[in-house]
Amino acid sequence: MAAAVATMPQMPAFPGHVISTGSPDKNAVRSIQHRLNQLGCGPIGEDGSFGGKTEEAVQLFQARSADQFGTPLTVDGRVGSTTWAALFALEIPATTQSETPLQEEVISTASSQVGVMESPLGSNRGPQVDLYLRSVGLNPASGSFSWCAAFVYFCFQEAASKLGVANPAIKDAGVLDCWNKAGTAGVHRIAASEAIHTPGLVKPGLLFLLKLGSGNGHMGLVEKVEGERLTTIEGNTNTNGSREGIGVFRRSGRTIPGISLGFLDYR
Repeated sequence: MAAAVATMPQMPAFPGHVISTGSPDKNAVRSIQHRLNQLGCGPIGEDGSFGGKTEEAVQLFQARSADQFGTPLTVDGRVGSTTWAALFALEIPATTQSETPLQEEVISTASSQVGVMESPLGSNRGPQVDLYLRSVGLNPASGSFSWCAAFVYFCFQEAASKLGVANPAIKDAGVLDCWNKAGTAGVHRIAASEAIHTPGLVKPGLLFLLKLGSGNGHMGLVEKVEGERLTTIEGNTNTNGSREGIGVFRRSGRTIPGISLGFLDYR
């Protein structure tokens, strides 16, 4: 008689939104509480009510754990997609497919620009950088201009031209101007708080925007999403993500909670 084969219990999928203190999603909270008790982070009640004891148990788990890339979890007592995946031993799938042909072509164009560098370094100039600046109507010889937003517009312009469609991107070299004008134009804006609560809203092909103070900002393209972790393509940056860098780089260091302003969706 053949021996019975033991099967692993089915782990629950991330519900698509952050679970934290006061969450009304009782089923998700019960799953979290049960798992925390299994892993020795309790004992806590499995009553579906996310209160102080559950928050402390989540923080204990986060302090002990890392994500699938080996990065320590943020100890904030909130269960987003990254903490959920670590808690239930799930691998976070990578999303690389954009939702429109234009977004796909924009990412392809941006990818082709990775490695472009200023010449000389630190000058905000160079043959290709000058093209980015001219695409938004700036004369590169008339001053020193930050060019991260111009790089994004150039990628949209090239992609739209190749596909024979209108370019929906805001034509402006200012990051905060792009955000504000997008709101006036009816472009879909995803605020930082909304993206943090519902990370599934963030897709490849969207633009991320940072507000850095004193009227400064930085922006780039989302190429890949893995839970809360982003792979981005950015102009006027460097390997550590500076807004006044030296070239076009592909970066894997940004996360959805680290995006201070929000995302633009040009679908």
